[in-house]
Amino acid sequence: MILDPETDLTFTRTIQAPRSVLWECWTTPKHIKQFFVPKPHVVEDCEIDLRVGGKFNTTFNVEGNVMANTGVFLEVVEGRRLVFTDAYSEGWKPAADPFMTAIVEFEDDGNGGTTYTATARHRSPEARKTHEDMGFFDGWGTVVTQLEDYAKTLVDA
Repeated sequence: MILDPETDLTFTRTIQAPRSVLWECWTTPKHIKQFFVPKPHVVEDCEIDLRVGGKFNTTFNVEGNVMANTGVFLEVVEGRRLVFTDAYSEGWKPAADPFMTAIVEFEDDGNGGTTYTATARHRSPEARKTHEDMGFFDGWGTVVTQLEDYAKTLVDA
């Protein structure tokens, strides 16, 4: 994938959990609720239809403000890659004001862990800057730490 620094934000981390467990976390609503938004905020609801064109809907509660996010999967590569966007909702209904397309990639690191890459692609440099200013690196970094902590509880169970 060729990244555009004008419109894309990305980072890579090594997570000490197997790729299969991280995949399960990212593709199961009960698991999404455990890590997908920085605490103390919560995911109140999650609906996943894991297929191209299938819904990926989440509802967050951030300091008492309920935020519904609707989207669809654009690509699903079992165990390796998820691509989703808020540019459409289920049935390919266009969003009035799309924000981003997210790409989450999982690769075995050769030591029992996973190389995890998260990329957010935006329609304009202004949208990218807005996302960065909102705290993309801190927020998504916190989410990855929460994912790793939660995934470890599943491995140890």
